[in-house]
Amino acid sequence: MCRLFGLHAGTDACAATFWLLNAPDSLSQQSRRNPDGTGLAVFDERGRPEVHKEPIAAWRDTEFATEAHRLTGTTFVAHVRYATTGSLDVRNTHPFLQDGRIFAHNGVVEGLEDIDERLRELGTDDLVLGETDSERVFALITGSIRARDGDETAGLVDAMRWLAANVPIYAVNVLLATATDMWALRYPQAHELYVLDRRHEHKTAGPDPEFDLRTKRIRAQSDHLCARSSVVFASEPMDDDERWRLLEPGELVHVGAGLRIARSVALPDPPTHPLRRADLSAPVERAQHTSA
Repeated sequence: MCRLFGLHAGTDACAATFWLLNAPDSLSQQSRRNPDGTGLAVFDERGRPEVHKEPIAAWRDTEFATEAHRLTGTTFVAHVRYATTGSLDVRNTHPFLQDGRIFAHNGVVEGLEDIDERLRELGTDDLVLGETDSERVFALITGSIRARDGDETAGLVDAMRWLAANVPIYAVNVLLATATDMWALRYPQAHELYVLDRRHEHKTAGPDPEFDLRTKRIRAQSDHLCARSSVVFASEPMDDDERWRLLEPGELVHVGAGLRIARSVALPDPPTHPLRRADLSAPVERAQHTSA
């Protein structure tokens, strides 16, 4: 499946270094286990969005994926793509940017024609520049936020509830970020999404270890964050810290300015049209269930 990483560092910008595809040995095998695109986005110290992404197959061009990207900002989103919908093209590569917000997604949503019709009703169909279900989900969220006069939490929940009621869903885990806020949603239970609360008031005894989080696919390192509060989201735990917590199915976590955290079960019920693993085509099933 696609890998998600989100980091909220609070109101003051911090410097962090990212590697996308952290295990060089995994790049030597020309197979579907290798990613189809990598992307990294940040809101800089002035609150301006900055997106870096490449629609690569890892065995074709490892330079972007394996080089270090040192960025400074308040919120960061990284994504490693395993394509299920849409070609290997920069338009189909996460993260996406709409209305000054950054978005990344993993999972499978079908019923794209129904979503397109809903986007036309909302007036956000022109935001879809590529072919993916993910960008359509983002345009749906953007349209719902506009309809809610800019209320991101309410718009995100409205959009997810519309999807849950109207189209087939296997998984729709999302990260949505502004310069000051980040939202994470896990829905329903097919894929995992974790949160690591590194705020000072929740520290365990003793100092935090070096901020160096990694999986085979994504690594984040920061000297600044060794002594500062932060909140991290990831598709799997990235170290042995006991504070990693799995979001419940349907749980929405909102990290606001000052790293205030609000949790709610925004979608308590399963999708009206759930997709099972057996319902997925063989290529989609492989992409959704690759090893970390």
